[in-house]
Amino acid sequence: MSIERLFSRLQNGSDVRGAAIGTDTEARTLTPDLAQYIACGFVQWLADRTGKEPAALRIGVGNDSRVTADVIREACLRGMSQAQIFDCGLTSTPAMFQSTVLEATSFDGAAMITASHLPYNRNGIKFFTKDGGLEKADLTDVLRRAAALAEQYGEEDPEALVSAARLPVCQGKVAEKCPLSDLYAAHMRDMICAGVAAEDYAHPLDGLKIVVDAGNGAAGFFATRILEPLGADIGGSQFLEPDGTFPNHVPNPENGEAMASVTAAVLAHHADLGVIFDCDGDRGAVVFADGTPVNRNTLIALLAAIIRDTAPGSTIVTDSITSDELHTFLEQDLGMKHLRFKRGYKNVINKGIELNAAGEDCELAIETSGHGAFKENYFSDDGAYIAVKIIIRMARMMREGKRIEDLISALRHPAESIEIRFQIQEEDFAACGNEALADLETFARQDPRFHIVFPNYEGIRIAFDDQEVKGWLLLRRSLHDPVLPMNIEAQAPGGTDIILDRIAPFITSHRGRFSV
Repeated sequence: MSIERLFSRLQNGSDVRGAAIGTDTEARTLTPDLAQYIACGFVQWLADRTGKEPAALRIGVGNDSRVTADVIREACLRGMSQAQIFDCGLTSTPAMFQSTVLEATSFDGAAMITASHLPYNRNGIKFFTKDGGLEKADLTDVLRRAAALAEQYGEEDPEALVSAARLPVCQGKVAEKCPLSDLYAAHMRDMICAGVAAEDYAHPLDGLKIVVDAGNGAAGFFATRILEPLGADIGGSQFLEPDGTFPNHVPNPENGEAMASVTAAVLAHHADLGVIFDCDGDRGAVVFADGTPVNRNTLIALLAAIIRDTAPGSTIVTDSITSDELHTFLEQDLGMKHLRFKRGYKNVINKGIELNAAGEDCELAIETSGHGAFKENYFSDDGAYIAVKIIIRMARMMREGKRIEDLISALRHPAESIEIRFQIQEEDFAACGNEALADLETFARQDPRFHIVFPNYEGIRIAFDDQEVKGWLLLRRSLHDPVLPMNIEAQAPGGTDIILDRIAPFITSHRGRFSV
């Protein structure tokens, strides 16, 4: 394997991702050596982007709770030693972005050591500037620079770079400590105080009981340093302690076990609200007092309802798998516009930015995974910001004797929803996937019960609206893997089976090319 390939294989869209610990089934691909070169490549890239000399750059580095966080962070700090470097320690991904815009820090760039909700042995790096997270092409450039540095410093054995931890490039300037989580928490507390505007201004959450589940990730401070100082009762909060082995449940608001866990805590402690985050805090979801989970389509509906008063008619950008019921709620009940775009949180957020640049107001861009970004918050996907928006509205409504649940009382839900992931067997999985999508379009056009949806920005979306079944299916290519996900929803029980029966001849015709 070439040096360049050693680095390029760590790219996952706009993030660096790899196995920082080898397992029986997965070889180690991300080492301190590689992280140091990548960090050094980022300094070069940032110097060119800003027009500043490396020594004039101010760069912060933070991490989540993963077991390899410290060693990867130290490697990054060494790799950035040409710049003025700040060790932010344990913090959240949104806080690292905010470090570039908060007046107290105003870093030129930032790096977050995280792999979100992935297994304990994985790790990665997200890079930020004042304009947000790096784009895919930017990261490709950073990794190319890292590979060139490795060659420049005489690295001739790629295997050594994934088996050793020699940190050969830099001596390691001592970084200045930065209490970023405290600064970020203060920023959020100020936002809640101003948003609620309670008579007791400094304690706007007095009388509220809020359960927080941090999944043993980096966002436990949301309970202890944001909610509790403002008067909230956080009794019943769980898994606030950082533990990179994630011993209790996967830190993922989309995960059924995780949502069931926080829901049980809300009910057991008679809380007014439950809040759950992923490992690095850039995704979030909530649970109502009655145990209703508010994630995916329901979370999108709630956030849209919250912003409608200040941004009537705004466009809400989502990913491609949102339900028809959500579309109806957004456009008919709220009077807003709904644009279904592509999967991938960067795709969704960038589309929102693009719409605003073109003169169309978009206040919220959100993926069903819980990556939600507000225009007013620099389009930063921030789980804590999502929770704060909900808590502010809840506190104000409770003061008026109202319930936040009423904001989405008109939202309907599909009776059935399934996802099937077809594994592509052919080596050129991109070509195979594209051919399968073209075949599905041809197949659908031959059956009058199939209605191809336009406009559609990803894969093939087909609607069904007849006496037998009402619903839809979407077949698309995975962003990075040899997979064709198929999502199916139906308005009545048994509907997904009917749609599967209708699509069965197409699936059978491709047997051998992909499998479940």
